Amino acid sequence: MSGAIDILGARTHNLKNITVRLPRSHLIAVSGVSGSGKSSLVFDTLYAEGQRRYVESLSTYARQFLERMERPDVDEVRGIAPAVAIEQKNTTRSSRSTVGTATEVHDYLRLLYARGGVTVCPDCSQEVGSDTPERVLEKLSPLREGTSLVFTFPVDVDPIQSTNLARILREKGFYRLWSDGEIRPVEQLKSQPAGTAEVLVDRSLWRGDARSRFMESLTLAYREGKGRARIYKNGELFDFSEEYNCARCQRPFIRPQPRLFSFNNPFGACPVCKGFGDIMEIDEERVIPDGRLSLAGGCILPWETSSYGGWRESLLQAAKRHAIDIDAPYAGLSGREKSIVWDGIDDYPGLHRFFKWLETKKYKIGIRVLLSRYRRYRTCPACGGMRLRPEALNVKIGGFHIGELSSRTIRELDDFFQRLQVRSGAEERITCELKNRLAVLNRIGVGYLALDRRTATLSGGEFQRINLASALGARLVGSIYILDEPTIGLHSRDTEKLIDLLRALRDIGNTVVVVEHDREVLDSSDHLIDLGPGGGEGGGEVVFQGPVKKALLSGDSLTCAYLRGESGIPAPHSRRRPDGRSIVIRGAKQHNLQNIDVAIPLGLLTAITGVSGSGKSTLVHDVLYSGLMKRFGRWNKSVGQHDGLEGGIHIDDVVLVDQSPIGRTPRSNPLTYIKAFDAIRGVFAGTRRARLNGYTNKTFSFNVAGGRCETCAGAGVIKKEMHFLADLYLTCDDCGGRRYRADVLEVRIRGHSIADILEMTIAGAIEFFSDNPAVVKRLLPLTKVGLDYLKCGQPATTLSGGEAQRIKLASHLTDHRRREVLYLFDEPTTGLHFEDVRILLKCFEELLRNRHSVVVIEHNLDVIKYADYVIDLGPEGGQEGGRVVVKGTPEQIAGNPDSHTGRALRKVLS
Repeated sequence: MSGAIDILGARTHNLKNITVRLPRSHLIAVSGVSGSGKSSLVFDTLYAEGQRRYVESLSTYARQFLERMERPDVDEVRGIAPAVAIEQKNTTRSSRSTVGTATEVHDYLRLLYARGGVTVCPDCSQEVGSDTPERVLEKLSPLREGTSLVFTFPVDVDPIQSTNLARILREKGFYRLWSDGEIRPVEQLKSQPAGTAEVLVDRSLWRGDARSRFMESLTLAYREGKGRARIYKNGELFDFSEEYNCARCQRPFIRPQPRLFSFNNPFGACPVCKGFGDIMEIDEERVIPDGRLSLAGGCILPWETSSYGGWRESLLQAAKRHAIDIDAPYAGLSGREKSIVWDGIDDYPGLHRFFKWLETKKYKIGIRVLLSRYRRYRTCPACGGMRLRPEALNVKIGGFHIGELSSRTIRELDDFFQRLQVRSGAEERITCELKNRLAVLNRIGVGYLALDRRTATLSGGEFQRINLASALGARLVGSIYILDEPTIGLHSRDTEKLIDLLRALRDIGNTVVVVEHDREVLDSSDHLIDLGPGGGEGGGEVVFQGPVKKALLSGDSLTCAYLRGESGIPAPHSRRRPDGRSIVIRGAKQHNLQNIDVAIPLGLLTAITGVSGSGKSTLVHDVLYSGLMKRFGRWNKSVGQHDGLEGGIHIDDVVLVDQSPIGRTPRSNPLTYIKAFDAIRGVFAGTRRARLNGYTNKTFSFNVAGGRCETCAGAGVIKKEMHFLADLYLTCDDCGGRRYRADVLEVRIRGHSIADILEMTIAGAIEFFSDNPAVVKRLLPLTKVGLDYLKCGQPATTLSGGEAQRIKLASHLTDHRRREVLYLFDEPTTGLHFEDVRILLKCFEELLRNRHSVVVIEHNLDVIKYADYVIDLGPEGGQEGGRVVVKGTPEQIAGNPDSHTGRALRKVLS
């Protein structure tokens, strides 16, 4: 096998027939400005070809789609190995997936509890167990010469069969006699009533394989006695049972087995919540959101429609009959009166009955939508959120059941197993594997996560890092690991740990390829491939490839210039000062926030910093954003726990610009999101040919019937489910991926159809429509945020989190209304090159010049040092975080010895 992977003549997307060599068993970083072709090279060429070749080796069913799989536009890929892609996108939607199941730690926990768990009776705290022949012999030891044992066990047989049993035992080499149950010398034993058999074992008669014959006899005794036996050792009584029950209160239990501890298995799942850990219930605050309203004034929201107005009238009539003031605020009603509203009285059925009636009509989608508005999740009362049936929670290891261990953070769990004393070799092997996986998760910077944390709630960076830990646990060798910005969401303190893990993957014989912008990762790589020089049509070329040491010495590219310090983002000469206006959060206690007070100054660029899990997202998303939205009357969900929120009068609106997709299907694209496509469709509908054919704006939409290709419903691709593999998206045969009917595509502007426009870059479209101010006005903000390289019709599903966030930012840059908005950004530098960060900061400056306020959750040191004000949370993640470590200017943060962020800032500010 060659010492390198060679990609020859790659032309995927904007790649310009490039040739790249990736040395095997190296840590390779691929860098470049946004849109330079990094993902096109690494994911759409290298990984796609690896996946295609893998499908070639599968079943006939899978291979039937091979010819229709879009082959990367490349001449040849030599020396390719099996490829594993670990992307930054978290596509998990199932609430059954947790950190524990995703990392396989929960699987090893289940196995450990099945092998070494101790069942404890909840009634008497007695240890539960059953007796095997081996354990019986262990308890009866020592057996010396002359020891006599008498087994007494019930048998449901007649005397003839009992005699047959005696014959079988005799063949095993033992004396057996019938007795009335008393221990007597052998010569005094006489026959006893049928139904009880006794075996007398004289130790002096044991010869050769006597021990194994003893075990066989005891096993036979258990089988005949339905799992129970009484044994006399020299007259002393021992009571044994093969049944798994409590010896004191005889309560039966289920024997520990792996499926008992799985909430994804019907055998182990809680019967009430079905293993989800919570149940849906009607939320009184959503049904009656404003307690200041009265029954007559419409306090019950679902009944303020014509469809359910009859229920409201029924309530008002019942209220009058029972002397309930229908004009009094609902909040002021007595407990009895509120009970009538909910439980009903006389011929008024009540709110509970109303929602039960709706449940019977859930087959209608409108009813399901209605119910979802008034429901909330509540912790399952049966399992307490542990997801498992009660029998599973009776099994303990180290005094804790599996639900209690799963609720601990990875860091706490690692400490627990370091101290745990195991009892057998099998338990030791399982525990060793658990400790190895937990140590990797700790090293990768996610030790603050709990095992029972739902995977769907993880950020893209967290999701990628736990997948990386799983890859390390699998210990594959000779593979290509492809990672998309693994440093996303990672504090500078933890980046070195991540680099160590990437090197560990490399050192066991893998080639590790990372698409990355982080300075530390680039410096620590073995090999650098830098694409550019620009984005979109201006990119797609290799501007540098070779050892990183060479790049630091003489590399002629923008990335190399930043790495050498020739280019950079300097701290501002002066910082804006607070003007006295601020949003003040009092007593924030949601999740791990430690009852903190936080004042966020307005009119400034404020950075919220801290290590992963320190409480940044909880503070900004769950408390600040949801609390302000609730005050503006646009929030019907729960708000993060806090005592008060002051200063809302200083702003007109609050906008959260996060990394969630701008659409979950290929139908959404940059043009549709910023509403530029409406203007473009109008231009096509206004052409002479379109008017002659009776075409309207609607005809040029691929989202509605009329002009779109109906085979693919305007998507351009057809999804094929591959069962256990990822779904395939195959180009539509009828329209060739162009989305529209052939006659619609005949309508052209200067030789270009509507499908051609969707294939243009944003920069190309601005030039093409330069004579149409309405279109150009909508497109220009995308250039301000550095996204002019994107294709107009690029599916939203192919956009990175950072690109989606900047498209949202572009849409807000077009808002020139005279109002003051608080903009909240969640890690806006995701996916950004050093040069792109500089452009992003210019966009923030524009927002601030327009009297807006900007708050960013950020780890990027260039952004933090540029901020006017910093609030650093921590000092650690999880329960060791949630406090304000220090606040002030970046210089003040850098001067604090207790701040991890401060220590990192000192290096860049110096």
